[in-house]
Amino acid sequence: MYHQPVLKNRRTLLERAEKFISDIYFTDCNLRGRLYGDSCPLESITSFLSCKRIPFTEAAQQNFSPYKIGDTFGPTWWTCWFKVNLKIPVNWRGKEVHLLWESDGEAMVWRDEQPVQGLTKEGEKTSYILTDCLKDEEPHSVTLYVELACNGLFGAGQGSMIAAPDPNRKYSVQKAELVVFNRDVRELLTDFEMLIDIVKVLCYNVCKLCCCVNGGLLKTNVKRIILWSFVAATGGRRAASPIFNNYDSETIRKCGRSWVTAIHLMEKNPEFMFTCSQAQQFQWVKTWYPGLFSQIQHYVKKGQFIPVGGTWVEMDGNLPSGESMVRQFLEGQRFFHKEFGLHCKEFWLPDTFGYSAQLPQIMQGSGISRFLTQKLSWNLVNVFPHNTFFWEGLDGSQVLTHFPPGNSYGMEGKVEDLVNTVKNNKDKGRANHSAALFGFGDGGGGPTQLMLDRLQRVQDTDGLPKVWMSAPDRLFSELQADSALLCTWTGELFLELHNGTYTTQAQIKRGNRQCETLLHDIEVASSLALSRGEAFEYPVKQLQELWRLLLLNQFHDVIPGSCIEMVVEDALRYYEDIRRVGGGLLDDACRALLSKEQKGDAHAVFNSLPWERNEVIQLQDTAGQPGLALVSVPSVAKLALLSFDLADGTVLMANGILQTIVNKNGSLASLHLVNANREAISDGCHGNQFVMFDDVPLYWDAWDVMDYHLQTRKPVLEVVQPVQIVSSGGLRGSVSFTLRISDKSTITQEIVLDAMCPYIKFNTQVEWAESHKFLKVEFPVRVRSPNATYEIQFGHLQRPTHRNTSWDWARFEVWGHKWADLSEHNFGVALLNDCKYGYSVHRNIMTLSLLRAAKAPDANADMGTHHFTYAIMPHTGSFQDASVIQCAYNLNFPLRLIRSAPGTVPWSALSVSDPAVILETVKQAEDRKGSLVVRLYESHGSSVTTMLRFTLPVREAWHCDLLERPDPTQPAHITPDGIILNFSPFQIVSLLLHL
Repeated sequence: MYHQPVLKNRRTLLERAEKFISDIYFTDCNLRGRLYGDSCPLESITSFLSCKRIPFTEAAQQNFSPYKIGDTFGPTWWTCWFKVNLKIPVNWRGKEVHLLWESDGEAMVWRDEQPVQGLTKEGEKTSYILTDCLKDEEPHSVTLYVELACNGLFGAGQGSMIAAPDPNRKYSVQKAELVVFNRDVRELLTDFEMLIDIVKVLCYNVCKLCCCVNGGLLKTNVKRIILWSFVAATGGRRAASPIFNNYDSETIRKCGRSWVTAIHLMEKNPEFMFTCSQAQQFQWVKTWYPGLFSQIQHYVKKGQFIPVGGTWVEMDGNLPSGESMVRQFLEGQRFFHKEFGLHCKEFWLPDTFGYSAQLPQIMQGSGISRFLTQKLSWNLVNVFPHNTFFWEGLDGSQVLTHFPPGNSYGMEGKVEDLVNTVKNNKDKGRANHSAALFGFGDGGGGPTQLMLDRLQRVQDTDGLPKVWMSAPDRLFSELQADSALLCTWTGELFLELHNGTYTTQAQIKRGNRQCETLLHDIEVASSLALSRGEAFEYPVKQLQELWRLLLLNQFHDVIPGSCIEMVVEDALRYYEDIRRVGGGLLDDACRALLSKEQKGDAHAVFNSLPWERNEVIQLQDTAGQPGLALVSVPSVAKLALLSFDLADGTVLMANGILQTIVNKNGSLASLHLVNANREAISDGCHGNQFVMFDDVPLYWDAWDVMDYHLQTRKPVLEVVQPVQIVSSGGLRGSVSFTLRISDKSTITQEIVLDAMCPYIKFNTQVEWAESHKFLKVEFPVRVRSPNATYEIQFGHLQRPTHRNTSWDWARFEVWGHKWADLSEHNFGVALLNDCKYGYSVHRNIMTLSLLRAAKAPDANADMGTHHFTYAIMPHTGSFQDASVIQCAYNLNFPLRLIRSAPGTVPWSALSVSDPAVILETVKQAEDRKGSLVVRLYESHGSSVTTMLRFTLPVREAWHCDLLERPDPTQPAHITPDGIILNFSPFQIVSLLLHL
């Protein structure tokens, strides 16, 4: 009998196929509804609720109460432990049996006192395999424990992923039962999903799909239908990098859940490879899950579990100091070598908010010549032009860099992911390999079996790229072998987004800068005490603990301030720990610098910087009364003078170097460089002008500040307390004033001019209680230049002061460290600070960003009292010749008072003959008692030869890398005057000194 052919309408066929595998529609009769067969309830389920994160051994001893499915528990950040007793029916012999578990929160299954698998509904992990094929000899009665964290994959944001957490949120278990899992149905579901995606993405003819769907719908015991060959898939992947919390943090449990699941996948998929960065997380797992860590070590040896990155954490790429970045690699690489017998070859930093131009040199010095990142795809304005290229740093060092063209570090192995990876590759023809990073990465969880199954089907499929499972080493080796035509990008990789992170959570940034300074001083003082030959024990263990705490806080969602309130509290507590313990270590080291004969009640000063300083310091006499002293007074010292003009309320301050007129509202009417007879403040303008902006970004509140905020500029003008004299001359002149920002916020400032000081300091206190506002301070200066200069790690770089192109315009807010400078020929102005990182120099207006008031993910971000200091320094000549770099160090590294005997002879341990070279670090060498590491860098951007002078008992010296491995081909020759060193621009040099 004749049948009219069915119309092959593309839309209806595709939608019919989609409904056939839908988990929402027609599940009573489609393929998805057949995924699970028979089911049976659990014998019992009981629970125990804890406000703390406790180990399994403690949890198993608690009193568990009966739990009814659907009952709620919580609140957020608590933990609910479940004890699950189950009995598998005998007639399920030969079947694959799962514990089906659907709940809010993130869970870990424990069996036989060991973690065995993570369960997260958001992470597509809702069942635990009890047996692949039930046998008579297997135990049918099993007791499991499920540790359920009361938070989701991305925390517990109220209303959106980045919103502040809802502290009162409740959680529940929606389903907990035994089920027979139909593996054939899962295989067919995956086949259909991939086939549908191929048809949709590649616009294949729908006839093949029609046949497959019809065939599938007509069969009850279906088998695999797709007819072409599949094997394996894609390149390396990033593991969890969630928000850090405290020592018993949720991150630790996320690592456990993610990594035990990855190990389970390795057991079932021998070709599966899992990359994971961050030595800190490995350390946590080693401590909290030693059995799991042993399994990880086993699979590292097999080449399936692959440590990458080489750093302690995936740190922010902008804000940590140069020495902090070195320590990230030093601690990370040493950990990986100790625990796994390897050094990482790749720096792995997918999700950070920009990349310093000194990173290539720091990578090379740490044994790394390859770099993988992804975040540049988030650029707001300009599309970054490469996916595979050589990145050239400030000193000329190059690293092979790959930026996965799929524009995601959380792919799911779908056809669209693979097609985008090829389509978006901007270097096709120059580089024909690329990575696809799959797995739940951002909030933890890692890959799933379904992702592996998807990728298994498309290794060599017409119309799709050829894919295979690979270690990063293979990817970069392929790229390196075919790199002759690759382009080179020189300088920083600036992310055109998330530039609010230079300012958000100011207390964290202040803590970071202060603790970097403190650890520097401890190491210098301890090294000098060690070299004195007395019975001083270098605090190796304590310093490592303090450094690791500091490095932990440099994670790329902590130091930028894009973290929840609990993390902020933890971070600030860590800084207090560093200050408390570190302060004691510094006192011990400074006391050890003095012999018994030199100890007393007089004052000595410890200077941790390698140049003489002429500064006013505050001290107390024997009666405890405060006073001032000028340290290292030269033969001619000009003192600060003040006069008060009653006519208009202005104050004139001068010290022979600078002269300034301070208005009654605290702004500068004039700033005069006396010897050069040059005015620094622009005509008709005022310096030290506080300005407020509206600050409502498009979405990423704590992360972003948008260009349109610049249109809302509003000067802070209301005077609460006009300028009044605090100190009227002598060694220090100062005035203070108070301004009202709003009815909730005020600024109180002391403007300080010290004798012999080439800059004016602004000691600032802000009571801050704003919402979506941005506070900055402006200095319009009489300087014209197309570029401003900013300090970065171990050097500086220039950025435009104009907005000619979209690339210039996108830098409306930039980052820098201790100083920024705007100079024309023979004159300039530098803006220094002690804890700020956000700058803007547009035309002749120098702006320092002070405070933001974001409300997500921390609803109370930056609320409270803030203290910080910045300074303005006009100068003749270049900033290099004017010692701007040294002055910024002086502002950040205070002179330390030591009690000593009167007449103690000054002692200089280390100095450098050329001011272009900065002696940055002096520390004891790792694992080499009695040896020091000295690190220097060229700061001017010049090629120089300098002499490192020392009075230390140095026996021999060698050049070494940043991991402190000596180069046997590069001895550092010691002469009677010291060690002669040659530097190229911005070069970092490390020396190993044997005492």
